[in-house]
Amino acid sequence: MPLSLPSLLLLALMLLLLSAAIEDVRTREIANWKNGVIALLAPAWWMASGMTLWPGVAIQLGIATLVFGLFVGAFAIGQMGGGDVKLIGALALWLPPEPLLWMLVLMSLLGGALTLLMLIDKRLRKKQQLPEIPYGVAIALAALLVIREPILNQFR
Repeated sequence: MPLSLPSLLLLALMLLLLSAAIEDVRTREIANWKNGVIALLAPAWWMASGMTLWPGVAIQLGIATLVFGLFVGAFAIGQMGGGDVKLIGALALWLPPEPLLWMLVLMSLLGGALTLLMLIDKRLRKKQQLPEIPYGVAIALAALLVIREPILNQFR
């Protein structure tokens, strides 16, 4: 049984998120091409999911622009990496407002837990330098958890 276009797009998104998380753990960077592909696949997702240009796509673009702008501010004051900000912005193109809000909440909680674990590891290993947090892991995991529920279930 062949996969539908929405299922293929979601599968591609999930694989890109897993790849971004693994890359962030290994290198503390997320490749621009991965964030770019996620962003460029969003219009295909909008069409496949039946989103209307007005007001659907307009609202999606507006919210994504707002979210991206807020996280650019976090980047500007040194609180987030550029790849993380781009990943959040690209995901904001995919997720409707409520799932996006849940993703951001989960991302914050998972990111806090990850930071705590890395600080404990720093202390146990008696390292002097603060660890660089692979926040892409928290972003990807939060997105995967959110995608699993409201978006996938609409196709049942």
